[in-house]
Amino acid sequence: MPTITLHLNSNKQLDGISERDQKAYAKFKHRIANLGEESIAFSYNSPRSGPYHRRFFVQINALFEAQEQFQDDEMFRKWLTVGAGYAEFCPSSTGKMCAIPKSIAYDKLDQQEFQDIHDKIFEFARSEHARRFLYPHLSDGVSLNMINAILMEFETER
Repeated sequence: MPTITLHLNSNKQLDGISERDQKAYAKFKHRIANLGEESIAFSYNSPRSGPYHRRFFVQINALFEAQEQFQDDEMFRKWLTVGAGYAEFCPSSTGKMCAIPKSIAYDKLDQQEFQDIHDKIFEFARSEHARRFLYPHLSDGVSLNMINAILMEFETER
């Protein structure tokens, strides 16, 4: 399925942003004009804030650098995503349910959806369960102070 990036041109008309997009959009409009009894499905997304997206990953990286349980930053992010409840569940090879994190890719979520996931991820990171796993050698109060110190630096910019 083609992806077409559109914008309002100088005549305030919807148009493809590149030559490839313009050609694909022309085909799409032709298809709609000649639809007849058929149906057509399409989806769209509104891009989310680039600075917000980048800041999220800086926050995740800061948390990753301050913990000792994970060696891989992608696995750490997936763990946080599952902990935030943004996952699908399916039976594992043993028959037990297994959480698989959903994608938080830039083109998969709009700004509001991403903000909701963002908030839930950092709520989970502050949870007793997450802190005890990430910092088993620290008391609950010290681990909470550590997480808050890392995240508060970014949250004032929101």
